Amino acid sequence: MSTSSEIREKLKRQSLFMEFTNDELDEFVDLLDPVHAAAGDTIVKQDEKGDCMYLLLEGTARVVHHKDGHDIYMAALNAGDFFGELALVDDGLRSADVQALTPCTLLKITQAVIAALAGVYPSAAFKFLIAVGRILVNRLRQTNQRFVDTLLFPVQGGD
Repeated sequence: MSTSSEIREKLKRQSLFMEFTNDELDEFVDLLDPVHAAAGDTIVKQDEKGDCMYLLLEGTARVVHHKDGHDIYMAALNAGDFFGELALVDDGLRSADVQALTPCTLLKITQAVIAALAGVYPSAAFKFLIAVGRILVNRLRQTNQRFVDTLLFPVQGGD
């Protein structure tokens, strides 16, 4: 996938862009360049400074955190998923590697892209950030539930 029309059609079906008008989506797509990663490539590297988020259009990837010589598998990513969104709000370091498992097509979204979109369609930038926020809240709720479940149902076998 490399044409703007193909990207636009794919984005129309994703929750991040459900509320966008056709003009807003056209402007957003025009601001972006697709990024390609081969299977095995590291898309972002843990402890490097983040400067953008990525939206996975095609392919699969995994999120891996490295600690004390161990690799901790954190998540599987599929088309429609995004990662690195914290870089839109701070200049912190990446918390994990994201590695392409298959060939991937991604959209790199920077603060400058959001600012440019806001300059032409402020409501579209707002819609995008609210949609990202909703997904992050959902992720946090799921993480909280898993944490509570581990407290309520401790590992068996210590009796």
